[in-house]
Amino acid sequence: MRIAIAGATGVVGRHVVAAAEARGHDILPLTRRTGHDLERGTGPSGSPLAAALDGVDAVIDVTSVQTTAASRSRAFFTAVTGNLLRAERDAGVGHHVALSIVGIDGADASYFAGKHAQERLVAAGDVPHTILRATQFHEFAEQVTARLSLGRMLTPIPVGHYRPVSAREVGVRLVEVAEAGAVGRARDLAGPREERLAEMVRRMFAHDGVRRPVLEFPLPGPYGRASASGALRGGADADRAAITFDEWLRSADHTPIGERADAAASARGARADGPRARG
Repeated sequence: MRIAIAGATGVVGRHVVAAAEARGHDILPLTRRTGHDLERGTGPSGSPLAAALDGVDAVIDVTSVQTTAASRSRAFFTAVTGNLLRAERDAGVGHHVALSIVGIDGADASYFAGKHAQERLVAAGDVPHTILRATQFHEFAEQVTARLSLGRMLTPIPVGHYRPVSAREVGVRLVEVAEAGAVGRARDLAGPREERLAEMVRRMFAHDGVRRPVLEFPLPGPYGRASASGALRGGADADRAAITFDEWLRSADHTPIGERADAAASARGARADGPRARG
């Protein structure tokens, strides 16, 4: 199969690429690095996005946006999803696969607002589709820590009850879904164990050798209530992934905090050196 992957360099996207290549598929990454602007709906050099999808059998959409604003999330997913679906229709793509989030039905707010908009567009579109909902990723512990840590003094973590799953296993499942053909709504995918987000962060700190207090706090609003209630854990009928959070911590998929800080410092240095070198 020829599979286009929207968001191929992201947390899940890189695992989708690896899984698809391992299964012998021909991959088309749809990213800004490859000249594709999915919010504008254009391909390389401003060409129509449909032209880039010529000969593609399936599109796997794992795009994401870093925001907690409902308006920005909704605008991003509406634009990207609409542009992809129109291009797929025009190019004759036979299957659109979208990744969504388990348990968001009662929380049309914050980042979830965009995922609701995405699901509605996909379900109403002309392209045969499959929506796979997965629980929060193990990688969420890294992401929330990077966003919320107050220097080296304190890391406030919102109350969250999840059954987290590794992005690697989500990537594999998405390729399997693409291979199987459109079914509308696939079985949800959840992780093997229930976890509390604050405890995940504490174990990650211990593993990485970081001494920093973790303060758990209730996050207000529909997003916070969904996280705290356990609604995002998935139901009893969800498929279960195998990799636990602690196994993920010990794997190459987890980048220890010190290494992430060094990489970020190197990137800042490279940006700072650029203008001087040109001058």
